[in-house]
Amino acid sequence: MAHRFFYSFLGVMAMTSLASIPINAQAPPAANVASAAKAKSAAKSSPPLRTAWGEPDLQGTWTYKTITPLERPAEFAGKEFLSEQEASELERRAARSNTDEDRPADAARDVATAYNDFWWDRGDKVVKSRRSSLIVDPPDGRLPSLTAEGKKRVDARAVARDRPAQGPEDRSQFERCITRGLPRLPGGYNQNLQILQTPGYVAILYEMMREARIIPLDGRPHFGSSLRQWMGDSRGRWEGNTLVVETTNFNEKQEFRGASQNLRLIERFTRADDGTINYQITAEDPATWTASWTAAIPLTKTTDQIYEYACHEGNYGMPNLLSSARAEDKIEQTADKKKK
Repeated sequence: MAHRFFYSFLGVMAMTSLASIPINAQAPPAANVASAAKAKSAAKSSPPLRTAWGEPDLQGTWTYKTITPLERPAEFAGKEFLSEQEASELERRAARSNTDEDRPADAARDVATAYNDFWWDRGDKVVKSRRSSLIVDPPDGRLPSLTAEGKKRVDARAVARDRPAQGPEDRSQFERCITRGLPRLPGGYNQNLQILQTPGYVAILYEMMREARIIPLDGRPHFGSSLRQWMGDSRGRWEGNTLVVETTNFNEKQEFRGASQNLRLIERFTRADDGTINYQITAEDPATWTASWTAAIPLTKTTDQIYEYACHEGNYGMPNLLSSARAEDKIEQTADKKKK
């Protein structure tokens, strides 16, 4: 993680907040049913916002922060929706955690944590539907099992991460200030994005790592398989009021949960109201997971500004990390010589 020196970035783009979409698994609580009915009624009476050229308007600044986890925790196994009391308790814990300034007693964990609470911008609310996980398919709210090939990649990444770094390649692309990649999931900070539309294109600027996607909507084919990119090659189209974006051609070095370069992402953006975009992402990669999976990640309109993300690990952290690793090597070599 990096020290951030912020300055205001032009606020032309704005993003849409994504509401999670229940799938058939178990009936939601009555309160959720009533809320959905009201939202449906409002949607019928209020046509979606349109751009000057007639497309659904997704523009704005949005945040995707939430304390709802990607996968359903074991304590809520078999429970698709939380009760109001359970949601309130999780939010109470989050509020306490977000203001906890006590330093860990373990030195390694203290260094890894790196920042006091001032630097964090964690979520403090569960998603409005009170789903117990962002994953809506499979119905158990859990990621499908890894294939043997996928597990091999995940294990190799863990070995490289946990050992004293033999080179910068052992550290993540995020830590090396290269990319955060796709898809973007809720985390600890920099969880804003902006959307800008023009006839024929949609642009998405992410606050985290300050990366931008320019998505053509004119039906052009994807790049050939020989051209690979860190954030893939995105192509969009409108299906009614929903923007559907398909992304392929990922770099073989991308690191999303062990996925291969054959990862295929399908994103769906649907503006539900002035302050909400329903956003879903489906990940397909037969070389990594035994089945595809889908997550619904709420994006909510925000008045926050997007600031520059100034990543300095590559300038300062990486040389220090590698020199420390070599110092550890010398200590181990000295210890081995004494044993002999």
